[in-house]
Amino acid sequence: MNKADLVDAISEQTGLSKADAGKSLDAALDAVTKTLSGGDAVSLVGFGNFSVTRRNARTGRNPQTGAEIQIAARNAVKFSPGKALKDAVQ
Repeated sequence: MNKADLVDAISEQTGLSKADAGKSLDAALDAVTKTLSGGDAVSLVGFGNFSVTRRNARTGRNPQTGAEIQIAARNAVKFSPGKALKDAVQ
Protein backbone atom coordinates (compact mmCIF):
# COMPACT_ATOMS: atom_id res chain seq x y z
CA MET A 1 0.00 0.00 0.00
CA ASN A 2 1.32 3.41 -0.92
CA LYS A 3 0.16 6.87 0.10
CA ALA A 4 -2.45 7.11 -2.69
CA ASP A 5 -3.94 3.77 -1.63
CA LEU A 6 -4.06 4.95 1.98
CA VAL A 7 -5.81 8.18 0.95
CA ASP A 8 -8.36 6.11 -1.00
CA ALA A 9 -8.98 3.87 2.02
CA ILE A 10 -9.42 6.86 4.35
CA SER A 11 -11.79 8.48 1.87
CA GLU A 12 -13.93 5.34 1.60
CA GLN A 13 -14.10 4.70 5.35
CA THR A 14 -14.80 8.28 6.43
CA GLY A 15 -16.85 9.61 3.54
CA LEU A 16 -14.38 12.47 3.03
CA SER A 17 -13.37 13.54 -0.43
CA LYS A 18 -10.01 12.27 -1.59
CA ALA A 19 -8.63 15.81 -1.37
CA ASP A 20 -9.77 16.17 2.25
CA ALA A 21 -8.52 12.69 3.12
CA GLY A 22 -5.14 13.58 1.61
CA LYS A 23 -4.98 16.79 3.62
CA SER A 24 -5.88 14.90 6.80
CA LEU A 25 -3.19 12.29 6.19
CA ASP A 26 -0.60 14.97 5.41
CA ALA A 27 -1.52 16.83 8.61
CA ALA A 28 -1.22 13.66 10.71
CA LEU A 29 2.15 12.73 9.21
CA ASP A 30 3.38 16.30 9.64
CA ALA A 31 2.38 16.28 13.32
CA VAL A 32 4.19 12.97 13.91
CA THR A 33 7.29 14.26 12.08
CA LYS A 34 7.40 17.52 14.06
CA THR A 35 6.97 15.69 17.36
CA LEU A 36 9.74 13.20 16.59
CA SER A 37 12.09 15.92 15.30
CA GLY A 38 11.60 17.67 18.65
CA GLY A 39 12.85 14.53 20.40
CA ASP A 40 9.48 13.48 21.82
CA ALA A 41 7.75 10.13 21.34
CA VAL A 42 4.40 9.48 19.64
CA SER A 43 2.12 6.84 21.15
CA LEU A 44 -0.91 5.60 19.22
CA VAL A 45 -2.74 3.22 21.56
CA GLY A 46 -3.34 -0.11 19.88
CA PHE A 47 -1.19 0.75 16.88
CA GLY A 48 2.26 1.38 18.30
CA ASN A 49 4.91 3.80 19.52
CA PHE A 50 7.34 5.92 17.55
CA SER A 51 10.43 7.14 19.38
CA VAL A 52 13.82 8.67 18.62
CA THR A 53 16.97 6.78 19.55
CA ARG A 54 20.59 7.84 19.32
CA ARG A 55 23.01 5.78 17.25
CA ASN A 56 26.62 6.20 18.31
CA ALA A 57 29.47 6.81 15.89
CA ARG A 58 31.13 3.63 14.72
CA THR A 59 33.62 2.21 12.29
CA GLY A 60 32.21 0.41 9.25
CA ARG A 61 33.60 -1.22 6.14
CA ASN A 62 33.14 -0.47 2.46
CA PRO A 63 31.88 -3.82 1.13
CA GLN A 64 33.57 -3.36 -2.26
CA THR A 65 37.04 -2.38 -1.08
CA GLY A 66 37.09 -3.55 2.52
CA ALA A 67 38.38 -0.12 3.58
CA GLU A 68 37.34 1.12 7.01
CA ILE A 69 35.10 4.19 7.12
CA GLN A 70 33.80 6.28 9.99
CA ILE A 71 30.03 6.39 10.34
CA ALA A 72 28.86 9.50 12.18
CA ALA A 73 26.51 9.47 15.16
CA ARG A 74 22.90 10.21 14.32
CA ASN A 75 19.33 10.00 15.51
CA ALA A 76 17.08 7.21 14.23
CA VAL A 77 13.35 6.57 14.46
CA LYS A 78 12.25 3.41 16.24
CA PHE A 79 8.77 1.85 15.92
CA SER A 80 7.37 -0.63 18.42
CA PRO A 81 4.04 -2.16 17.36
CA GLY A 82 1.18 -2.24 19.87
CA LYS A 83 -0.62 -5.37 21.00
CA ALA A 84 -3.67 -4.80 18.77
CA LEU A 85 -1.45 -4.45 15.68
CA LYS A 86 0.57 -7.54 16.61
CA ASP A 87 -2.63 -9.54 17.12
CA ALA A 88 -4.11 -8.33 13.83
CA VAL A 89 -1.04 -9.44 11.90
CA GLN A 90 -1.05 -12.89 13.50
